[in-house]
Amino acid sequence: MLRAIELFAGAGGLGVGVSRAGIHPALIVERDKWCCHTLRENRESFYPGCPPPIEDDVRAIDFRPHRGEIDVVTGGPPCQPFSLGGKHRAHADHRDMWPQAVRVVRETRPRAFIFENVRGLTRQTFADYLGYILLQLQHPSLAKRDEEAWTSHLARLQKRHTGKNQVEYRVLHQVLDAADYGVAQRRHRVVFVGFRADIDAGWSFPPPTHSGAALARAQMAGDYWDRRNVPTRDRIAFKSKAAETGAALPWATVRDALAGLPDPRSKAAADWRDHRFQDGARSYAGHTGSFIDQPAKALKAGVHGVPGGENMLRLADGSTRYFTIREAARLQAFPDHWRFHGSWSEAMRQLGNAVPTTLAHVVAASVRRNLEPRFSARSATT
Repeated sequence: MLRAIELFAGAGGLGVGVSRAGIHPALIVERDKWCCHTLRENRESFYPGCPPPIEDDVRAIDFRPHRGEIDVVTGGPPCQPFSLGGKHRAHADHRDMWPQAVRVVRETRPRAFIFENVRGLTRQTFADYLGYILLQLQHPSLAKRDEEAWTSHLARLQKRHTGKNQVEYRVLHQVLDAADYGVAQRRHRVVFVGFRADIDAGWSFPPPTHSGAALARAQMAGDYWDRRNVPTRDRIAFKSKAAETGAALPWATVRDALAGLPDPRSKAAADWRDHRFQDGARSYAGHTGSFIDQPAKALKAGVHGVPGGENMLRLADGSTRYFTIREAARLQAFPDHWRFHGSWSEAMRQLGNAVPTTLAHVVAASVRRNLEPRFSARSATT
């Protein structure tokens, strides 16, 4: 059994996918109380024997006792410093937890790690800092000194990287769209995967399995509408501008994700957990919601408002309503039994910050396949 440390666990999206891949948590860390309530209620039922989350700041925890016992470190360092909705302060933002993610790798020396973040981290604005993150992940033992400027640390890392010293971890990063892997949501995340230098992984990012072009074909000339019993008047086909990728399966749509859920305004909705109608949705220019026969827009946490209507459903007749918590959870591929603690806005915040469990599973399963054939004994290099 492969063992993991989950950092910045949130509501559990990344952790669920990693656990499904057969990499089980030895330690879960999350500081937000509502997320911890959510994790405590759900993780034990999902994975018996799962440890309860440590409700604390990662910076307060010494991970050195776990050195030599951990196969994979996973996590999504808080993304506000790099998100389009944030203040774009990167290293100057006190919420930047990348240094802590690197510290955990340094202290535990896992065989591999999986980190994820918002696509905004790859913007040209952050090019220097992204390069800095990558060098730290490749040379985690070369730690930043107290009071040292990150630019000075960057220079030392560059010298190490171009010298005779070999990298400690071989690291790849790539922006992935969750829709390309069967998630009913256009959610872009930049994923970092690293293997310890003594691991001959021979790994690459999993190729897409789904595409917008295949969805357009299914709606224009295929059986998309008939298989879902959609009335002719409601058939508004998706027009893809994306180039062919070779992926044979069509993108999943909001209609697919919500299949089997009753209208939240109906009496039948009372039989479903977290499936209550939330009033107040309004549609206007630029705020139109997610069309039911396309993948959803990326759900947002809503801390800075949701200007594009990402948390609304747009039906074929043009009407809109908010997604229920259960519907949003479906779009993030959480199990139906997963209960989110807090108010509707708090639960949507947790969901808006989450990683789709399916995307996490695809990446983690690929990492595990490339670790297991070469696994003989759990040992960490010094």
